[in-house]
Amino acid sequence: MEQSLQIGDRITDKSAPPDDSAVRGWIGAKAFAHWIALQNWIEAFYPGVFSPDWLYGGKKRGWSLRYKKTRAFCTLLPEYRQLSVLVVLGGAEREKFEERRHVWRPQLVKRYDDAPTYPDGKWLTMAVSSAVDRRDVTELLSMKRPPSSRH
Repeated sequence: MEQSLQIGDRITDKSAPPDDSAVRGWIGAKAFAHWIALQNWIEAFYPGVFSPDWLYGGKKRGWSLRYKKTRAFCTLLPEYRQLSVLVVLGGAEREKFEERRHVWRPQLVKRYDDAPTYPDGKWLTMAVSSAVDRRDVTELLSMKRPPSSRH
């Protein structure tokens, strides 16, 4: 018997990475608009820097779309009826975050404070359900790696 889907469940069919149609059907139209907007923002502000790469993390973690050059930039997580983004902040990025702690939205500071810290950094996973959430993500990413000088 198939278990009923819960919000946040991942795409776990390992036969092939999901295409845009599968992602849209899984996360929903509103979340998919944020999915596309984030991909477009990354391409506009970091042209030619990243080649997004689908990763399969097993039955529990499912598929995710990672943006990485030499170090991970961010990972888009298509979850059932929502989009989340994982941003890992290393030591230097955590110092920058702390320096700007007073200018971030209180909700983002709370997410940051609650995020687990591992040897390679603080793993910040953020659900993106509004333009404000998306702006939090793009501001964090801009802090992590300043956009190309054209912008």
